[in-house]
Amino acid sequence: MHLHPIKSLDPVAVTAARIGPGGGLEHDRAWALYSIDGRWVNGKRTAAMHLIRAAYAPDLSSVTLAVPGDRRNIPARTFPFPGGAEDAAEWFSVYFEQQILVRHAPEGFPDDTIASGPTIISTASLQAVCDWFPGVTLDNVRQRFRTTLEIDSAQLSQHAVGAPVAATAVSANGHLPAFWEDRLYGEDERSVVRFRIGEVHFEGSNPCARCAVPARDPETAADLTGFQKRFSDLRRETLPPWAPAVRFDHFYRLAINTRVAPTETGKPLRVGDPLTLA
Repeated sequence: MHLHPIKSLDPVAVTAARIGPGGGLEHDRAWALYSIDGRWVNGKRTAAMHLIRAAYAPDLSSVTLAVPGDRRNIPARTFPFPGGAEDAAEWFSVYFEQQILVRHAPEGFPDDTIASGPTIISTASLQAVCDWFPGVTLDNVRQRFRTTLEIDSAQLSQHAVGAPVAATAVSANGHLPAFWEDRLYGEDERSVVRFRIGEVHFEGSNPCARCAVPARDPETAADLTGFQKRFSDLRRETLPPWAPAVRFDHFYRLAINTRVAPTETGKPLRVGDPLTLA
């Protein structure tokens, strides 16, 4: 389970989190950066975001921002989180050499405002992407795709592995196959797959469309040449039989988007909670 408290910046691994008022995890994407004319300042638009390091207190009460190796020697600073947005804006303004606004929203700033719940992926899917790009590590791929919840067979109930999803393959070592999560959305936009993780009820919505961010190294911002084309070609070639191909207008998609009803706000999620299909 990974939170990204500041949109486009470093994640923090947690063992438990609650569903926030917007359907995502509490404190996930709670700060977002804007230019003075109201445009996003994020990893999609600004590769310089990748050079910023964000380190959080264990209880997420503060964040320390730094830019290692920056030629201007911008000093690292620690700010209260989430209440220190205004002071943090001054630090970001110095770094970007323009006025930056930092906005805080308890409901977060999700990329998909309709399916605004946590994104979900299996460990095997991330490992498959590692295999497509030799030299890229599992942690590096996690940072590139910035998914919130990661699942493996140890977290599936027997109901999820058995008859309700026929032909689910679990390998000899007990792990799920790559792209198992493609079972968690329906054949069209109007259909959903309902499931539960621990106490929280979810609706699977769609395979998540990706942007320019996964092609860049999450720490150096260096582009991996040909990343999007190679990824799309291999995703098409390896699309599993349980994935509804009609949901892929293009194949630069990985992980799934979810919807979480307001009734779930405040409910906890914990690492190790089982996933059960409705």
